[in-house]
Amino acid sequence: MKTTDFDYQLPQELIAQSPLSKRENCRMLHLKKDECSFFDKHFFDVIDLLNKDDILVLNDTKVYPARVIAHRESGANVEVFFLNPINNSNHWEVLTKNAKRVKEGETLNVAADFKIKLIEKRQAENENEIPKYIVEVIFNGDDIYETLNKYGSIPLPPYISREVEENDKDDYQTVFARNIGSAAAPTAGLHFSVELLEKIKQKGVKIAYVTLNVGLGTFMPVKVENLSEHTMHYESFSISAKTADLINNKKGSVIAVGTTVLRCLEATHQKHGKIVETKDKTNIFIYPPYEIKSIDKLITNFHLPKSTLIMLVSAFAGKDFTFEAYKHAVSEKYRFFSYGDCMFIEK
Repeated sequence: MKTTDFDYQLPQELIAQSPLSKRENCRMLHLKKDECSFFDKHFFDVIDLLNKDDILVLNDTKVYPARVIAHRESGANVEVFFLNPINNSNHWEVLTKNAKRVKEGETLNVAADFKIKLIEKRQAENENEIPKYIVEVIFNGDDIYETLNKYGSIPLPPYISREVEENDKDDYQTVFARNIGSAAAPTAGLHFSVELLEKIKQKGVKIAYVTLNVGLGTFMPVKVENLSEHTMHYESFSISAKTADLINNKKGSVIAVGTTVLRCLEATHQKHGKIVETKDKTNIFIYPPYEIKSIDKLITNFHLPKSTLIMLVSAFAGKDFTFEAYKHAVSEKYRFFSYGDCMFIEK
């Protein structure tokens, strides 16, 4: 299949710039693949679509403020996006803006107690990537995440055109986030409130967790036309023995909350033939006609045209049906992308 097969037209005004004040009040398009039908609902209706003994799988990764503004001795600003720590050291892999003139060995100043020294510039391995930098982080204290929380900001997706606000630190975080390590949010989980999750538990639905650390590569466009030539970025993940046991001994449906959960479970199922306790990383690229075997239902936001995420959803729900649903969502003025509305998809 071709990248252009996954394009669609979206009016700019349908791109949500901020979340609703009450998360579960967002709209939800309910898709039934076997009937080729869809229904307009709200996310608080999700409790009626879940049954006793279903397993709702959430990604409990926690977003850290990965965007930092550093300064050269000349006074020029350099935007630094922290991606991955390297071998539990004070070395990090980062992306940058305005850093073409920064030389290896040069130190950038963030604050008196926070500096960033450029160690190495790594060239892109293929045309889908942009060059990354390896830096040494020099900071006071024991925890780099505390330092980033003090000086960094949330790196909102590029389609959110406004400036980052203080509220985004909470708005761009799920209520069940606990394992810090993501540069971007698992946005399907943003619709859940503490109260709604409690009601779901009271119905007899089992809650399971995985941790997949979302990288900024999730926003990278597909630059090749032939999908077989595209290389996905790697993301690290873990699955506990408890979650694996729940899924392997399921009595109801397995519902993945978000594409990150689906990728995590599917990569594990593909490798082991079932869900196992594991710590691993994956660059699995799912697109039609790939058959997804690890889950039964999917909760997901609306995704960018020609993105790997809409390709994944098309593999799960069927490409033609997915795009019929998107056409309906556009006509009904659903809100799109990270802070927007969502879909509940049944195979």
